[in-house]
Amino acid sequence: ILFHLTEDKIWTAVQHNTTGLTRVQGADPEKPYTMSFNYNSSAEQLEAMINSAEYCEQEAAYHCKKSRLLNTPNGMPFAWWVGRANEKHLYWGGSLPGIQQCACGLEESCLDMRYFCNCDADREEWTNDTGLLAFKDHLPVTQIVITDTNRSNSEAAWKIGPLRCYGDRQFWNAASFNTEASYLHFPTFHAEVSADISFFFKTTAVSGVFLENLGIKDFIRVEISSPKEITFSIDVGNGPTEATVQSPTPLNDNQWHYVRAERNLKQTSLQVDSLPRKVLEAPAEGHFRLQLNSQLFVGGTASRQKGFLGCIRSLHLNGQKLDLEERAKMTPGVKPGCPGHCSSYGNLCHNGGKCVEKYNGYSCDCTNSAYEGPFCKDEVSALFEAGTSITYIFQEPYPVTKNASTSSSAIYVDAVMAKENIAFSFLTAHTPSLLLYINTYFHEYLAVILSKNGNLQVRYKLSKDGLLIFTIDSGNFANRELHHVKINREGRELIIQVDQVLKLKHNFSEIDFKAIKSLTLGKVTDSLSLDPEVSKANVYGFTGCLSSVQYNHIAPLKAALRHPSIAPVTVKGSLTESSCASIMEADVNTVTTIYSSSDPFGKTDEREPLTNAVRSDSAVIGGVIAVVIFIIFCIIAIMSRFLYQHKQAHRSSQTKEKEYPENLESSFKADIDLQNTVSECKREYFI
Repeated sequence: ILFHLTEDKIWTAVQHNTTGLTRVQGADPEKPYTMSFNYNSSAEQLEAMINSAEYCEQEAAYHCKKSRLLNTPNGMPFAWWVGRANEKHLYWGGSLPGIQQCACGLEESCLDMRYFCNCDADREEWTNDTGLLAFKDHLPVTQIVITDTNRSNSEAAWKIGPLRCYGDRQFWNAASFNTEASYLHFPTFHAEVSADISFFFKTTAVSGVFLENLGIKDFIRVEISSPKEITFSIDVGNGPTEATVQSPTPLNDNQWHYVRAERNLKQTSLQVDSLPRKVLEAPAEGHFRLQLNSQLFVGGTASRQKGFLGCIRSLHLNGQKLDLEERAKMTPGVKPGCPGHCSSYGNLCHNGGKCVEKYNGYSCDCTNSAYEGPFCKDEVSALFEAGTSITYIFQEPYPVTKNASTSSSAIYVDAVMAKENIAFSFLTAHTPSLLLYINTYFHEYLAVILSKNGNLQVRYKLSKDGLLIFTIDSGNFANRELHHVKINREGRELIIQVDQVLKLKHNFSEIDFKAIKSLTLGKVTDSLSLDPEVSKANVYGFTGCLSSVQYNHIAPLKAALRHPSIAPVTVKGSLTESSCASIMEADVNTVTTIYSSSDPFGKTDEREPLTNAVRSDSAVIGGVIAVVIFIIFCIIAIMSRFLYQHKQAHRSSQTKEKEYPENLESSFKADIDLQNTVSECKREYFI
């Protein structure tokens, strides 16, 4: 089972035994091709995961050459898949249950509009039908059957992806208890020989009962008995047993805390957050069956005393999830859900991301951050070539009318920037370079450059103090390594950090950096007011990789990549999104973008996936042959000089030239199989 993050979700992926692309030939209705799938989890575990998830999917891909899939519009399907409960399904990925179509049929985008699948057109060239199966009640896919690859030139290749799910519908299932007299009641908790109770809570109350279930004499109870104590009490007829965990800090701090209480024939235990677990051994003799007969009370007690004030969520009893929200909807004094998740989890939003409350949890708003992802931690990076520039235009601080009698200096006199909070990462091998340039309506500017020797310079040009230069000379920063820069000015104090190390601290006597006009990354097009050093750096601008650029609440690089049509940003030259970390060892002198095909075959021509795969491999073999031939010619030259047998050596070399490539190619073709074809297709070679 694998876990991975996307922009706003945490996915769980369960692999099966055949997740690669698989080739099929020679199948017909009398001799069908069948593949069954074995997953890394049991059927019961998969069903439980799917049922509790918000959403699940599996990719289904069918690549075909004269091989029909569903035989639309009215024929009997030539391929189908089997899902949960061993049910046969006649729809394909991207379509809906009960509709014998593929994704292109619903979207009305099939190659031949007379059919509802691309493959059903029965063409001689390669095409495919690919989409997601997302109806949870039918997942996972347990078998695929194919019956139309036995005609002349008929061939197919299929792929069923791993089962992928996100979200836990019960993790944020919560109820808010607003009065001490409010509670939820559920059927009797059957825990005769074992009990396993877990939940999260948050409160500001000094005490209260989380849950209680009574019998004639027996009972079970979990409560916050004081601001720093959680108590698990149980009586099976031998007298009450109490397990108490004491916290060094208050637990009524309106933050989420985790509780797990367990009881079996050997011991009683209580766990609170990550504090030491309290364990009590069960008596060797006496009663051992817990006999309860009343309703289970959550958030209160049968006597309605010491009720709980606060929130409880994700309540599990012996592995069963209690639906607190649904019960709270019909109970006075209790509300479904729980506000204030950001008070507990807001610190998980990084790099200026803001925590946003949701009904069933929280999310991180990365709008004003230079980062993205579920927790605003994913860098946004791009490759710059010589001459590339990104210019972010700021709004004028005050409107200027044509008939205004005041001078421009009067208009902007109050628009003084009290701070600059600048952060970015860069990777380059070129000097001099202009990384960042900010100018004002007063022809002042702030420039960050790499000088000829690779030193980093921060240069302020101010109307009163003139040019101020701050040089970081701790090494050559144009060394093809990723460097992180932070420039913070609060009022008169300037702090510069490079690679998390404080490099410079300066106090201005006076600074009036005001009325910001624009911010440029890379080459500045309006360079009339630049000093000579900045002008030299601006000849080519910046060549290399820039990442996660932040200026106060503005993220200009992210705006250019994510919102170029709506943000006040202009891009000139070549700008290619890429990961700076992944190209750290690449030669940034030649900014080369390597594209990887999203097609499972890794092909450039959609009609001939397998042929193009062989062509890709042939390029590699050709390179190897070229090297071998070169070595042979060198040997021939040496022999001809020292052994005086020019003609015989020359004929021998010609024989080797003819035989070796031919033998190599025949050997290669004999050994190649579909899996090698698919894997090699995904690479790109430069010889």
